[in-house]
Amino acid sequence: MSDLKFEQKRSLSRREAADLLTALAGALREGGRAELDLGSGVLGLRVPDRLHGEVEVEVEDGKIELEIEFTWPITPHEPAAAPQPATATARKSTPAKPGRGRSTKRAAAKAA
Repeated sequence: MSDLKFEQKRSLSRREAADLLTALAGALREGGRAELDLGSGVLGLRVPDRLHGEVEVEVEDGKIELEIEFTWPITPHEPAAAPQPATATARKSTPAKPGRGRSTKRAAAKAA
């Protein structure tokens, strides 16, 4: 069982998807403590110098799915970071579809 699971699904324009990936790239480039604005809140993460990456592309049922996943260990003295409410107007996220059976411990971008 995971200590923390956060999943957000919503429709994005290409620009919004690019902005999300740019923010993630900046956080990865800088390392240390990163904060990502996810629309419904801000997610704070500690990003180490080394991490594991995985890229998956799947074509099925007339859709292309692109997943980018990064994993790294949590240091023993630092608990998992929980999303905090945004100070600006919060947007609702669409709940995850039940039964997909996918691990969501990822920073993922999906293209449909």
